[in-house]
Amino acid sequence: MASNYFPEIVCILQMLRKSEHSQAYRTRDKRGKKVAQMKFLFILLSTCGLLHRGVFGVEEITMSVTEEDFVTLHTGVKTNHQDRIRWYYNDIRIAQITGNLIKTCKDVQCDEIFRDRLELDNQTGSLSITSIMTADAGHYKLKILGNPSSEKIFNVTVHDQKKTLPVKERETVTLCTGVVNQDDVMIWRFNDTFIAEINGYLNKTCTDVQSKDSDEGFRDRLTLDNQTGSLTITNIRNTDSGLYKLQINSSSCSIIRSFNVIVNETPAMDLIVRNKIAVVGAVILVLIVAVVFAVKRCSTVRRRSDLKKINMNLL
Repeated sequence: MASNYFPEIVCILQMLRKSEHSQAYRTRDKRGKKVAQMKFLFILLSTCGLLHRGVFGVEEITMSVTEEDFVTLHTGVKTNHQDRIRWYYNDIRIAQITGNLIKTCKDVQCDEIFRDRLELDNQTGSLSITSIMTADAGHYKLKILGNPSSEKIFNVTVHDQKKTLPVKERETVTLCTGVVNQDDVMIWRFNDTFIAEINGYLNKTCTDVQSKDSDEGFRDRLTLDNQTGSLTITNIRNTDSGLYKLQINSSSCSIIRSFNVIVNETPAMDLIVRNKIAVVGAVILVLIVAVVFAVKRCSTVRRRSDLKKINMNLL
């Protein structure tokens, strides 16, 4: 991150050199003292601005997740059991590692919020939140006290999203990631079996995944969106019902999201309606045939009657 502000640091160093060079002329300039003070104030404010923007160790990450996700916030380090790692949620300490000792949510207020939903990796100090809720949104601060010390802030927002998707057979369904212009690794699984992956511009789908009671599985029915990683299933079948899991991996965090897809067969009511339509159609057809037959019958009888009358008149 420091490299992004390298020109500003160079600028500060140049101003410092100019300030030192101007010391020799202070006695000649009646306003020398005032000018020096203004330069010092400007340099101080510039340095504070760089500190605020994270040049000296403070990294800010903004992330968006959905309810019930399994979220892991990465420290980016591997603890040597000498550093002290502390996690804070809205300035409340929620977890820490000191040497080999791990503590999570020992505070009453913390326990009321998370209730056994926090996990801490003893190797990296990464913090996992199981089944995250909208109430868990906020600022998560990581402090690593060691040599060197560092800080990282995660600004987490949590959105509500429908995770159970009822669909009908032969429909097309898309499982949305909620990501735009992704550059992370995304892996899709169906009932814990790999079915698709996207890594940057490369994506692949496992077209020979075997579904229960089906020899074709998802063959030629899976599509991955290169921009979002969303998974589309075409001509969905009853055997496609189950749990779809999306795993999103990045350097700063990992997210596991679940979708429960329920594929319904053609509703019984629809079948009844179709059967009724078929019966009504058959009845109408029979009636039409009967009417035609009756008309022809009447016409034949009338002709015979007319012929009989003509014959009687001739006699």
